[in-house]
Amino acid sequence: MAAELDFSPPEIPEPTFMENVLRYGLFFGAIFQLICVLAIILPFSKSHKTDSDSFEPNNSETVKKPKATAPQMSKKPKKESKKKR
Repeated sequence: MAAELDFSPPEIPEPTFMENVLRYGLFFGAIFQLICVLAIILPFSKSHKTDSDSFEPNNSETVKKPKATAPQMSKKPKKESKKKR
């Protein structure tokens, strides 16, 4: 009975090229998702950039002026007309 048992490791075929691409693509996708989630959770401090900007004088090129809004069609006075019944 002991001679009938086969304790050799099972034969596993070598992964194909597409299986390797899929495996590593999934790993990179998971790492990318973790980085995105961490970027949302952990705030990024912009204190270095704001400190350097506060010492520079504002010139007309960097200051954006608000654009005049175009008149909307719905706010024009409507022509009064008599209702026909």
